Amino acid sequence: MTTIRGSGMDRRRFLARTGGAAVAALMGPTLLSGCSRVGTGNTFDRVREQGYINVGFANEAPYGYTDLATGKLTGESPELARAIFAELGVDDLRGVPVSFDGLIPGLIGGQFDMVAAGMAIVPDRCRQVAFTNPDYLSRTAFLVPEGNPAGIENFSSIAENPDITLAVMNATVEQQMAAQAGVPTAQVQTAPDTPSAYELLETGRIDAVALTAISLRWILKTRGGPFEVTEAFFPVVDGQEVIGGGGYALRQEDTDMLAAFNEKLEEFKESGRLLEIIEPFGFSEDELPGDLTAQQLCSA
Repeated sequence: MTTIRGSGMDRRRFLARTGGAAVAALMGPTLLSGCSRVGTGNTFDRVREQGYINVGFANEAPYGYTDLATGKLTGESPELARAIFAELGVDDLRGVPVSFDGLIPGLIGGQFDMVAAGMAIVPDRCRQVAFTNPDYLSRTAFLVPEGNPAGIENFSSIAENPDITLAVMNATVEQQMAAQAGVPTAQVQTAPDTPSAYELLETGRIDAVALTAISLRWILKTRGGPFEVTEAFFPVVDGQEVIGGGGYALRQEDTDMLAAFNEKLEEFKESGRLLEIIEPFGFSEDELPGDLTAQQLCSA
């Protein structure tokens, strides 16, 4: 059974995915150093006056990453943010690459004004930062050798087989889900980013990688290999289906910018422009968030 919290309909429980991260190896001319502070005052007024916004990203494709050929910040999250901010009178989006677990501290500490990294909207994070409404849904899956010889379908499959070793990215929802399902820490290896997790599988040091189906489909498309992505699913925790969605993080005091962003995001959803922007990065109609809100996800 799926439950919803914080809505007038059948109450559902929501969690979200987000991905892992690594410090970018290449910073093009549009990227900023992560050491500068963005200043104080009304953030929305400031970014409109200066004509650009600094965003933190974790160099995880297809959510937010540096295109090595051009040095440009791209991916589902930056490209959507770029389009929305252009509508709000902010014409330039500049990236600050940090590790995934440094995104929220960097935002709170003033290194940048928004996290544009496909970050899962989960209650623990909602207590630290404000989230826009979700711009996508994310189902979990596993990258496994062709034929799925270990028969991995969910995290319980791994918990029940001590011979399986799983790779997750540090500080991600998948890491938490594995623990909740009872997967022993001895069976889990952490990786700093998706390519590193892929290489662990490629060299036979692990049996599966747990991430969103979106991330795994992307890396299989770009890296290839004798692997497959298992059927995607929303994990079940305590008998309830946990639906995941991701969005953008802002500082909690930046209510004006949050409201303006959400208004434009809703317009993009209604016009079909949301799908048009995110589809080139492997997102489909199945990933569209519908009328789900950050409030629902935060209260899961």
